[in-house]
Amino acid sequence: MEEPVNKYIREHSTPQTEALEWLEKQTNIHTNYPRMLSGAVQGRLLTMLVELCGAKNILEIGTFTGYSAICLAMGLGKEGQVDTLEINDELEDLTREAWSRAGLSDRIKLHIGDARETLKAMTGREFDLVYIDANKREYCEYFNLVIGMLKKGGLILVDDVLLGGKVYGAEPSCDKQTQGLLAFNDMVARDPRVEVVIIPVRDGLSLIRKI
Repeated sequence: MEEPVNKYIREHSTPQTEALEWLEKQTNIHTNYPRMLSGAVQGRLLTMLVELCGAKNILEIGTFTGYSAICLAMGLGKEGQVDTLEINDELEDLTREAWSRAGLSDRIKLHIGDARETLKAMTGREFDLVYIDANKREYCEYFNLVIGMLKKGGLILVDDVLLGGKVYGAEPSCDKQTQGLLAFNDMVARDPRVEVVIIPVRDGLSLIRKI
């Protein structure tokens, strides 16, 4: 059940578009873990952050059913592209239909395969904004692979960094996802190349700016 504070925030934020509303319903119908979807409030935040920083070239690691890719692409100006990486091709048809319904198929390029290998093949590319929402065990690897591709002043947004409170409990969980996030959060906090703030939207969103 939706918590009262989250319900209030959602009801007093700009609502999602018809295409995003459709995709949210389809994700609930066709997937086992619909909570992996960014959702209306975080989705709107992603769009606003893209608009505020004027990003033209965006990299997304982990697209799931394509909800966050739509939100990122909605913030682009007349020119711009989202390159999104996804290892699972089973939801590709649903993802592409959602992008078509949003009128953004020509602004989003899907790369199917292991993100680490795809990122290595992208050496030489430059991005204004990177959004990471994939395998938590590999967050440190993703960060180290993309930091060199991010322009100075660019943003890295990282989802689920609080993981339902598992990372800051009195006794943090020993599962590999939690341990991966603990290592990632500690690593970024100590990295002199960036400045970072974690905001407690949904499961925690880390805003990292390359300085």
